[in-house]
Amino acid sequence: MFQVRIHGRGGQGVVSAAEMLSHAAFEEGKHSQAVPSFGSERMGAPVVAYVRIDDREIELREPVLDPTLLIVQDPTLFSAIDVFAGLREDGYVLINTTRTLTELGIEEATGKLPAGHVATVAATDLAMKHLKRPTPNTVLLGAFTAMSDTVQIDSVCAAIMKKFPGKVGEMNVEAARAAHEAATTI
Repeated sequence: MFQVRIHGRGGQGVVSAAEMLSHAAFEEGKHSQAVPSFGSERMGAPVVAYVRIDDREIELREPVLDPTLLIVQDPTLFSAIDVFAGLREDGYVLINTTRTLTELGIEEATGKLPAGHVATVAATDLAMKHLKRPTPNTVLLGAFTAMSDTVQIDSVCAAIMKKFPGKVGEMNVEAARAAHEAATTI
């Protein structure tokens, strides 16, 4: 089972990202579920959401404690919580940043992962360019498809269009495709 934990802050679309990723997997004939988790429901508060993807029916309903993939929408969370808790030894990390892993202070945690399993993308910058809003969620989903074959970019784009029909969806698809090309694996 491929398990995802998405970390971000209220207003960045963490819950929507989980829903769209789950829908993209479903579009490919996989079983999937998205589970939001809220603390303080306010703009800027830490938010986490979970996604599970499998070829078989998923019976678990609890939070993802041993993620295969971490998506970090706000790198300031590295100093606020233990984002890496439970990450599998062969896991993936996708970070919305323009900074290096050393600048983020996470080179030790990410250095243990296999080559090519850590990626960065300037998701907020791409969101501002394509969407005129600092919402990195769809951008990061596009970047994820460049790191792993778990879900394909076309399925993510279809999920985005289902969530945001019309011009807003088209702009988000454009941003996701740009991130798919821009993701830098380390």
